[in-house]
Amino acid sequence: MEKIVDIIESIAHEKGLDIREVKETVTLALVKTAKKIYGQQYEYGAEIDPATKSLKLYQKVLVVAPEDERLIDGNENFIAIKAAKEVDPEIEIGDELTYALPLDNLGRTAAATLQKELEYHIQRLLENNIFEKYQNLVGKTVFGTVVRIDNDENTYIEIDEIRAILPRKNRIKGEKFKIGNVVKSVIRKALIDKAQGIYVELSRTSPKFLESLLELEVPEIKDGMIKIVGSARIPGERAKISLLSLHPNIDAVGATVGTKGVRINAVSKELHNENIDCIEFSNIPEIFIARALSPAMVSNVRITAGKAIVTLPSDQKSKAIGKSGINIRLTSMLCGLDIELVESGVSEAKSTHDDQPQRDPNALKNLFGGL
Repeated sequence: MEKIVDIIESIAHEKGLDIREVKETVTLALVKTAKKIYGQQYEYGAEIDPATKSLKLYQKVLVVAPEDERLIDGNENFIAIKAAKEVDPEIEIGDELTYALPLDNLGRTAAATLQKELEYHIQRLLENNIFEKYQNLVGKTVFGTVVRIDNDENTYIEIDEIRAILPRKNRIKGEKFKIGNVVKSVIRKALIDKAQGIYVELSRTSPKFLESLLELEVPEIKDGMIKIVGSARIPGERAKISLLSLHPNIDAVGATVGTKGVRINAVSKELHNENIDCIEFSNIPEIFIARALSPAMVSNVRITAGKAIVTLPSDQKSKAIGKSGINIRLTSMLCGLDIELVESGVSEAKSTHDDQPQRDPNALKNLFGGL
């Protein structure tokens, strides 16, 4: 066990691990080995001597009062204060007395056990570090190479040290991938499964993918001068994204669209030519809803009982609804409210959006409350 620090540094460098974490793992493995060799009933400790760079193992014994009932059964994890003072005159009740255990006499069985413990705990440490890395990347765009496509058309993508999965449901309609293709996607979730180990799920249909692509394409968003307040998508067809400028000299929509639409077109191309509406956010809900219904021109917006009642000229109604209802659906998703369209001059009208699920009346308040 000489020069254990050199071995630890070598492992840490090879595996890309933190030296402190590897030290803790080595001492844990030694304690586990001692329990298997000497007995589970005893308490052990291990430490690395910085002077000699060697690993030391010791048994821990708690100092207790003479009448302590834990001494009656002859439990070797406890020692009476009188006996302890013979070893260390300054020791007190509640302190721990330690006895060094030689490592040179452990034998081949112990060495093999220690090796297995080290391999196991180093592997767990690697897995935890990889898991934390990808958990911190949830919502971020990653690149990877397609390595497998199963019978259910789930796509397996190799990203650095892991193989992530892009389920068929998270793929834009009409997309086809082949082995060897480089695919861009967003990490939807990362978890550790007992059977599968680290599980990383990717998505190309999530609104977060659109937001992440815009962050990569628009420097003002990446630098925090433009904030993405919210987004809604019908993947591969159309999307709406609300933008807020945090700098007085920056036009949020203009900067995101780019000169002659170059920035927004690059994002649209990645999303199979998905049409993307950029909307300037307003903390006045009525104004924001009117903007979100673009290209329709709205006369009035009134919010009541968790619903937005929108008055507009009859010739604007079809624009507000959009092809197959896509425009009003996206606006409803973006604003978090059901939307009822009323033609100008009509006192009452049936909602043209009855098929939308009821939403929380406080949704709009929550959306705008933080700004």
